[in-house]
Amino acid sequence: MTVMANDIKTKGVSLFDTLFEKFSEVIISVRGKNKYCVIPYEEYEEYRAYKLDMAHKEVMEDIANEKYHTNTQKHFDTLKEALKDA
Repeated sequence: MTVMANDIKTKGVSLFDTLFEKFSEVIISVRGKNKYCVIPYEEYEEYRAYKLDMAHKEVMEDIANEKYHTNTQKHFDTLKEALKDA
């Protein structure tokens, strides 16, 4: 569901309660462009936990594949090269 920012300004956050009864997310449009997505806090917590789990999995895969540095200078050199390519 998409709402205009002005609707939130006039109706307040109670508008979200009404919308969340029917929709799982609310897209906020600012000047005709979708700008924000609002979800219930419980869903945000689940999403955040998922992102942390995925980050942990990625780190564990890097460790298993020995894709990490224990040498500080080597780490800085890798970062320096990455910044050159950016």
